[in-house]
Amino acid sequence: MNTQHFRKRVTAGAACLGLLLGATNAFGANWLTLQGTEPAGAERLAKVWGFVQVQYQDDQSDPNGAGGYIPPKLIQPDWESQSAFNVNRARIGVRGVAMPLDQKINYFLLLELGNNGITEPGDSFAKATDASVTFNHVKGARVRAGLFKYPGAEEGLQAIHVFDYINFTWVTAQMLLERFPNKNYTPNIPPQQSPPETGLNGFDNGVGAFRDVGVQLFDWFMVGKEKDLELSYAAMIGNGNGLNFSDNDSNKDFYLYASAEKIFAGAGPRRQGVKIFGWLQNGTRTADLTNDGIFNPEEYDRDRYGFGVKYLRKGLRITAEYMVGDGMIWQAPQNPSFGIGPGQGRPGVPGNGAYAEAKGFYVEGGYRIKGTPWELDLRYDQYNRLDGDKLQIDFDRTTIGVQYFFNPRVRAAFNYEIRSANAPNFGPGAGPNANLDGIDDRIGVQITAIWSQ
Repeated sequence: MNTQHFRKRVTAGAACLGLLLGATNAFGANWLTLQGTEPAGAERLAKVWGFVQVQYQDDQSDPNGAGGYIPPKLIQPDWESQSAFNVNRARIGVRGVAMPLDQKINYFLLLELGNNGITEPGDSFAKATDASVTFNHVKGARVRAGLFKYPGAEEGLQAIHVFDYINFTWVTAQMLLERFPNKNYTPNIPPQQSPPETGLNGFDNGVGAFRDVGVQLFDWFMVGKEKDLELSYAAMIGNGNGLNFSDNDSNKDFYLYASAEKIFAGAGPRRQGVKIFGWLQNGTRTADLTNDGIFNPEEYDRDRYGFGVKYLRKGLRITAEYMVGDGMIWQAPQNPSFGIGPGQGRPGVPGNGAYAEAKGFYVEGGYRIKGTPWELDLRYDQYNRLDGDKLQIDFDRTTIGVQYFFNPRVRAAFNYEIRSANAPNFGPGAGPNANLDGIDDRIGVQITAIWSQ
């Protein structure tokens, strides 16, 4: 790991967090609290809960000139067709207090049974996504250990069953929803006919699901005359190996997070308020990305940071977040070499994601129509992959959404996505645009049903 590089990142992150903790105005749910602890005074040994999401998506994209498709033109996680029904999430969990041993100890367990990026590689039937214990003995310094969501971007940290859209933004899905390099060099997969004959996933393992195995120090503090301003922090060290319980090298990832939130009313995942937040993660990945016929893994720095604001009050929601990535920029599921040109894994080579940068943002809003079960949503997101590189690719999307709440636990969502992607350094049909041209609109419908004991 580049020590000087790491120190610079930590210094910048500390300054960012200091500014946030000193803010006087700040949104909604505190995910550190909701996911890491049980409510004060709770005396339940076990609460069984879960949710199911069933969806249909239809993609209107066109193939390249030879009839080949790339993943953005097919439906995830299988990338075999342009329209599909899917049980994309089916999770069951149990959480509670370690009674009668110690009421200051909480636990959280969650199992994924759906068909998605977590279970699809290797056709896994089920996979544990959370297995953690929280110790609430020291005021100001709670400790959480095990497998859980690391503190970070709002889209990743928030509970997915209250997420207001069907698909993540481009920047979250590509830059933050990590795919881990294979142990040995694996060649890229060219565009395929639909359905693909050889498959379009070159990775051995699934997504990291915004999770890691490690130890986190965190807490929150109510301040101000009315005790309605909540300051939160989290610092974590983890394996940097996603949902895998073991580590693949001796390197560790570091995470920092802080938020300041002005609370207006309510509690839980849809609490009304305005929140500003910032986060930072620093780590190293070990991989053999050079096609030289020799197993020679190297270490590559991977840094991510971002900041944002979220507002929710009287049915109106507004969110904005900006994110930056440096190193190990994921290209696509069919590109396990982390590159889209010759000479992957080497500095200075165009299209080499191992040493590349990226940035992106989104702005979104929603309005729950008073006195009705309807909500209207609108989101714009942009992602510049390989930012500044000759093979830079810019992704844009506008999502128009409508939600219908049958009751507080069951809702239907409809999304219409207006999508495009372009390599700005090439003309139409040239270079990467030969495959990017034709990316078009997508329609999605999703039912979410939540249940608890």
